[in-house]
Amino acid sequence: MEPPELGLCSASSLLALSQLLSPPEEEDEDGGRAIGVSSAGPGNIGPPKAAAPTAATQVKYGNSKEIWNAEDVPEDSEYNDDALDSREQPEYEILFKQHVSAEDMFLGMSRKDASTACCEDMLIKIKLPDTKASDITLDIREKVLDLRSPEKKLLLHLPHPVDTKSGKASFFSEKGTLEVTLRMKRELDFINFA
Repeated sequence: MEPPELGLCSASSLLALSQLLSPPEEEDEDGGRAIGVSSAGPGNIGPPKAAAPTAATQVKYGNSKEIWNAEDVPEDSEYNDDALDSREQPEYEILFKQHVSAEDMFLGMSRKDASTACCEDMLIKIKLPDTKASDITLDIREKVLDLRSPEKKLLLHLPHPVDTKSGKASFFSEKGTLEVTLRMKRELDFINFA
């Protein structure tokens, strides 16, 4: 019959715990013994771990002059909100829209409700008073809306990923409002059948 596994109560774990709890003794200047601060921490309990690779031993990429790979750069990192840009952020509002029919409204034949989980589109209303449509630059990415005008700048991280190929923008100069409608890319679940 084999002895049962000790797991956390193995001899090496108990020894490491013992060393953690009892600080090592050091010699002081007079040659006597003084109790010092332990250099062991919670990471010292258990079997020793392999050392992490240092900068010199890390894997190099294809081109030796590259300092990082494209996968290492976070998505939308080119949109950095720099403090040197003095343009102010315009007021904006995010609304959610869903497509409903008579069956949804009066008969309750679908599982749609008034929550945002049943919405298909995202409507972003941005107030841009005293701005011409030709002065507006709009860039839509999957998770970022980037709007620039001579006086205003808006870098908006969207609450849901959107389809960049299907969307529309309308500028209402009499109200000074830009309305951007974007189709959300969502997982299909029992509520959302779009």
